[in-house]
Amino acid sequence: MGRSRRVLMLSALVVGLLAFPLVATADHGTRPHTPNIHALGHSPHPASFFGATSAERNINSDIAFWGDLIINGNYDGFRLIKNSAGNPKEISWTHCNGDQGDIVVWEDVLVRSWNSPAPEGRFCDGEPVPVGFEGLHIFDISNLEDPELIGSVELSARPEADAFGCGSHTQTAVPDLENNRLLIYNQTSGGPCPFVGIIEVPLDDPGSASFVRNEPLVDAGAGHDSGAILGDVNLLVTAAHDHANVFDIGDNQWPGGSLEDPEFLYTITEPGVGVGGNWHSAALTWDGEVIILGWEPGGGAAAECEATDPDVKKSMFFYDSETGTKLGQWTLPRPQSAEENCTIHNYNIVPLRSGRYVAVSGNYQAGTWVTDFTDPANPQTVAWSDPPPLGQVTTPTGAVVNELGGAWSSYWYNNFIYESEITKGLHVFRLSDSVTAGAIRLDHLNPQTQEFSLR
Repeated sequence: MGRSRRVLMLSALVVGLLAFPLVATADHGTRPHTPNIHALGHSPHPASFFGATSAERNINSDIAFWGDLIINGNYDGFRLIKNSAGNPKEISWTHCNGDQGDIVVWEDVLVRSWNSPAPEGRFCDGEPVPVGFEGLHIFDISNLEDPELIGSVELSARPEADAFGCGSHTQTAVPDLENNRLLIYNQTSGGPCPFVGIIEVPLDDPGSASFVRNEPLVDAGAGHDSGAILGDVNLLVTAAHDHANVFDIGDNQWPGGSLEDPEFLYTITEPGVGVGGNWHSAALTWDGEVIILGWEPGGGAAAECEATDPDVKKSMFFYDSETGTKLGQWTLPRPQSAEENCTIHNYNIVPLRSGRYVAVSGNYQAGTWVTDFTDPANPQTVAWSDPPPLGQVTTPTGAVVNELGGAWSSYWYNNFIYESEITKGLHVFRLSDSVTAGAIRLDHLNPQTQEFSLR
């Protein structure tokens, strides 16, 4: 879009934001924390979840990495950030004011999720968004200072969708370089939309991205998030309501699956999971032996990590990837207050040749945690950084409520931990602990995708 339109939109947004107070100071160094986790740089992005209307909301969501570029998703587009552990710098903020803002990146191609039907008057990179649109927007980010919207994929009018549409809540990207394309596994979260959508992004013409097909889910109304591992493992795990679905997507011990046509294997259930929430996130160890699942009781807005809450509401669960048998669980050991929204939200696994299993997780207002689950039956907390409660805000209708915030995502990338803090921006940490010694350096990372396996 033109620079003048971007400035006009930004000016209008700033005027709207003056209606509520914002704080984006680099406070991650003053939090309670263990001595082995060290606060480094901060890229500020002040926002409020409940103190803003939907049209004004511009909170920080998920993260992806390409080389020394950090992409921080946003309820209003995405920010491109120059990666420097001590001083990350925002390069640009591309506006696209539809909520969620989940993102994946491949070289100069960025794909962004638009989660719910667009009301009248919404824009993406200066272009009007059709009323009712839900789906994906495709961007060319070769000009880091001014990314360009080059295409979209409508996902709200499929025959399989209900009257409310399905849209794109989260997405998982898998490269299919033999066919010169990026495949997207799309999750809808809302239902009934009992499938994972598959979208093709041709790498020689990404603006022509298109819907391919839907892969049905078993015993689940909708999927929320998927983790995929390639290499010698080739599995897809979809966190879906109370029945996580596991699929074969390539060469492994199971016949029949492929990237474009996953083959269902089995479901995973856990007593208590799905009552007042859904399986939320899925990942695997880099050897493909263990599946890691977390869920979101209370929809992410509730204080579900209090001392009085049952363990099932504040745990990360571990399962054998071949059989789905439960191996153990890690329960958040530090109680949170009634003022802090908290669940085990978004995480990834450190790529280690040592054979250790180490997770880095973002848990809303419980902050960032590091867990060693090399023995899944006896996981150990390694480190944590836990912010104090955010306090209360006044909504646009005048109600006073507890603010929703905290660590949307916390991920390991090339020996640093990156936290997307909903109301404050991007925080960077360093962990000084031998459990992550020898971590593999990556050229890029879409955290829900492990492009190789360590076997």
